Amino acid sequence: MSVTLSPLYDAEAIRRRVAELAADITRTYAGQELTAVIVMNGGLFFAADLLRGIKLPVRIDSLPAGSYAHHLSTGELKMRGKLKNDVQGRHVLLIDDILDTGFTLAEVRKHVMADGAASCRTCVLIDKDIPPERKKAKADWYGFRAPAEFLVGYGMDSDELYRNLPDICILRENES
Repeated sequence: MSVTLSPLYDAEAIRRRVAELAADITRTYAGQELTAVIVMNGGLFFAADLLRGIKLPVRIDSLPAGSYAHHLSTGELKMRGKLKNDVQGRHVLLIDDILDTGFTLAEVRKHVMADGAASCRTCVLIDKDIPPERKKAKADWYGFRAPAEFLVGYGMDSDELYRNLPDICILRENES
């Protein structure tokens, strides 16, 4: 089986939008410290660029978590670790690559709030265009709305491939 990659957002459009998000987050949290929790592995590229643009004191942590296997949601969150930093009383920003059903983001947010965070907001690179009744979470900030297609690049993968692409692309599998 072969694949076709169709560019959706190029590296320059991503750079501009990430800078806008960073400026807005900086304004929102002005005068405060922030704890950023990156949902890994998908959020890595987006978070690195976003956090460099946030002009505040930021503690950075990561949480390996996900609910997808072979292009499909399993409906079960797998957390392969725990936070290193204590979030008790802190303002937390969850950063992830994509909001599809929102299952992962909703579950990680519950976990962070249960650990005593003062607040927990979310920022995702992609908010997929799916019916609102199917979403379990809503992002406070998002980079782009995208069609309900399988996306790769800029941290997003297909069975761990394509994360390193600088653009966001639609992946389609072709019968050979």
